[in-house]
Amino acid sequence: MVAKKGNSVTLICNTTTEEAVTWKFENSMTELENVRLVKYYRQDGQNLIISDLDDPMLGNYSCWKGAEMLSSVYLFIEEDVDKIDSLQCLAKSYDCSFTCTWDNSQYTAVRLELRHDCNRREKSCWISSSKRLPDGRFQFEISHSLSPYVEESTMFRVTAEAIKGNHFSKKIKTFYLRDIIQPDPPQIVKCQREGDKLNVTINPPSTWSTPHSFFKLEYEIEYINRDDSQVVKSQSALIPGNISGLRVHCRDSLIGSHWSHWTSKKVIH
Repeated sequence: MVAKKGNSVTLICNTTTEEAVTWKFENSMTELENVRLVKYYRQDGQNLIISDLDDPMLGNYSCWKGAEMLSSVYLFIEEDVDKIDSLQCLAKSYDCSFTCTWDNSQYTAVRLELRHDCNRREKSCWISSSKRLPDGRFQFEISHSLSPYVEESTMFRVTAEAIKGNHFSKKIKTFYLRDIIQPDPPQIVKCQREGDKLNVTINPPSTWSTPHSFFKLEYEIEYINRDDSQVVKSQSALIPGNISGLRVHCRDSLIGSHWSHWTSKKVIH
């Protein structure tokens, strides 16, 4: 169960018995009458009301009939993560998957739900992270059934739930697939001299959607003049030949997607 700091919360003893029950906190041998925060607890029939919720009251609660435990519930406090954009989603192409990362490494468990293909609720759509990055971020690979050839009419809705100790955070992100497109870096095939110019041949990244004639990319070349070390950008594949190096990135110009990361620098002799 999740509640906000300072609020009151009611814990329900999940039982069919009508007899009196006893509530315990964390340790099965510790009844609430013996807890130092007893003034914040009030039992209403079989249910337990906790007022002015704060960190010391978080944890596992259980209700008992004698020596028999009837039910238990873990109480978390909800953190406000709206000020921090912990959830980031990007797609390398219009194919049937994209990647989301939870960027706050202080959390120990994160799960995601995609509300686009799961409206029928035929199965659980919660996805646990299959990869934790070296910097502590959680990474998720999410599949979807959206056709890349059909205009989008429905937004994706991704919900993330994360736990840090006894603290719970929830983040919801809505977007169209076109909003999160960021191609991989393109491929520099060859650099061929034509007089005092250099003709750079560039191919789309191997992960980009096909056919390439339909999913067109635009390229930008950044090169360094050999004489004065000036850095210049060009969207023409024909650039000055007297340069010391270049690199390239790309984007879908039709939708104005995110630019890809730059390729590694290619040294020109």
